[in-house]
Amino acid sequence: MEFEDRYRPAQTPNYDCLLFDLDDTLYPYGSGIATECRKNIGDYMIEKLGIEESKISDMCNILYKHYGTTMAGLRAIGYTFDYDDYHSFVHGRLPYDKLKPDPILRHLLLSLPIRKVIFTNADKVHAAKVLSKLGLEDCFEGIICFETLNPPTDPSSPSDTTTADVFDILKHFSQPDAGSDLPKTPIRCKPSTDSMEHALRIANINPQRTIFFDDSVRNIQSGKRIGLHTVLVGTSHRVKGADHSLENIHNIREALPELWEDAEKSEDVRYKGKLAIETSVTA
Repeated sequence: MEFEDRYRPAQTPNYDCLLFDLDDTLYPYGSGIATECRKNIGDYMIEKLGIEESKISDMCNILYKHYGTTMAGLRAIGYTFDYDDYHSFVHGRLPYDKLKPDPILRHLLLSLPIRKVIFTNADKVHAAKVLSKLGLEDCFEGIICFETLNPPTDPSSPSDTTTADVFDILKHFSQPDAGSDLPKTPIRCKPSTDSMEHALRIANINPQRTIFFDDSVRNIQSGKRIGLHTVLVGTSHRVKGADHSLENIHNIREALPELWEDAEKSEDVRYKGKLAIETSVTA
């Protein structure tokens, strides 16, 4: 790829893929979906794993901070459960009707003739529902989701719910000298750089020629570390690791006009090439 990038024709676009997070990126955080999702996670921990309600808030905050998702953290500290059951409980009862078709975003996406891929920690059923509600289901080449990085054939994927030998993470962090030596999770997810690199390999995505959109600062910073061009969505404040920041995904054209300029150049090259072929045939 280094040789190709160095010697590619001047008309070739700088980027050939747009990689999008899903939740709170393609639609605003204010939709309420994230709040309901957190509530459902807490309810699952209480009802299915028997965790005391008084511990839920602190546990969720710690697990999310150190493992990327509460789910990954729960598996790390010793809880085992069926992944499909977890997703069905957490996402299956979300108020998807709060999401409405977004013709503006649809037009923006379809106006760019380059690869567009979803990269979410969520499961495939949730991703499909969100894209359908937004009217964007045909705007993406594919979806990198939970099942992509954590296939059912993985021997570490549990089928039963157990709570034996659980690492007391709240007690661990209550100690004044609590270190970072925490149990590892078997779940692959953002913002783990290893997981993100694995995802790009699966999808055959070159990070050097890809723009990554996400609402999470941690995910953006991990993306930057693996070579992605990064766009933080949901704020106009640019943080370390973000090449751009967008208050709203609708601002993509104002922030990255070069994408459309490259697309127009490519169209112009293809059009001229077609004329040349037609002229030689009819001459």
